[in-house]
Amino acid sequence: MPETPPSTDAAHELPLGIRVASAWSWRLIVIGVALAGFLWLVVQVRIIIIPLLVAILLTALLAPIVHWFQRIGAPKWVGVIAALVSFGVAVWFLVALIIHYSRSGFLDLAQRSEALWAQFLQWMDSEASFLGLDASQIDDFVVQIQETIQDHQSEIWSGALGVATTAGQFVAGLLLAIFSLIFLLIDGKKIWYWVLGFTPAKAHAPLDTAGVAGWVSVGQYVRVQIFVAFVDAVGIGLGAFLLGVPLPVPIAIIVFLGSFIPFLGAISTGALAVFIALVYNGPVNAAIMLGVVILVNQIEGHVLQPLVMGSAVKVHPLGVVLVVSAGALVAGIPGALFAVPFAASANSIVNALVAREWDPDSDPVAEYHLQNKKRQRVRSRARWVARLRRREGSA
Repeated sequence: MPETPPSTDAAHELPLGIRVASAWSWRLIVIGVALAGFLWLVVQVRIIIIPLLVAILLTALLAPIVHWFQRIGAPKWVGVIAALVSFGVAVWFLVALIIHYSRSGFLDLAQRSEALWAQFLQWMDSEASFLGLDASQIDDFVVQIQETIQDHQSEIWSGALGVATTAGQFVAGLLLAIFSLIFLLIDGKKIWYWVLGFTPAKAHAPLDTAGVAGWVSVGQYVRVQIFVAFVDAVGIGLGAFLLGVPLPVPIAIIVFLGSFIPFLGAISTGALAVFIALVYNGPVNAAIMLGVVILVNQIEGHVLQPLVMGSAVKVHPLGVVLVVSAGALVAGIPGALFAVPFAASANSIVNALVAREWDPDSDPVAEYHLQNKKRQRVRSRARWVARLRRREGSA
């Protein structure tokens, strides 16, 4: 029996583990380069991407109002106007409350903070000299921190993606978000099928199934996050009220807005309540207020996030913490805000694609256009009949 000639391919001389590792490595490098290029592109058009993402989240929140009006037989434009008016009234109510309760309160807070700081420096000079520090050293150190923050405030607030750096960009982003919200509420399904039209026909059914699953997950996240933020705001605001901390209503509103960044937002904004308690009521009251903030955050982390949020978006609390931290690291405040809905929708999309619950013979894009043509023919016939009846009546 003739002997098998030795292989001339050097790759076959390597161990199987090395070959598998190298195959994974170059593929992971390609994926990493693609992600880096995608993030670079997002950074370049952030003034468009961030308002569009905000509009998508608001659409997921307000779309049930539009659907409810349609279910009761009202025209779609009535539901869209009702949704927009409801959102505008809610925003106006929150802003009005903040302005009403903090018109003079924050000015007094700044004055009391300066007085408390002066007392602290005096205490350092007289009572805490054994620490080896004097008031001038501490004051110089604080001044240096303030100067550093002022010199890098744009980087601190914007992060990698950044929020608007000028008033013009902010106004442009706000208008873009409003217009995007209006058109998504009016023609969201039409826009979705228009996007699907750029993909091959065989991919329409799986992409439509996955997209719907991701959209449902985003809607559930927004509604549940509002509930979680409301619980955080009521808990910390009520604690501030019972402890006699000034400005409990602005504190609750700020906590409510900050809680849209899971885990990190409530405790960061809750620090404001602790500071106000320290300035007005002393260290003991501030320590109790700190305990209230920690208790509320423990309820969020161990009850609301695992039971309510976890069951709604199917993302483990550890995954929520990791994606929020990664989003904040990569994209600053916008990254922390959009990290969880992105992870929740991605998880639902992958699960839908793995389940393969779509009809491979269907084409939802073609079916949508066919239904539109039928509706247009029905409307044209109804208009023609109405014109004919008007002519007969005039005759």
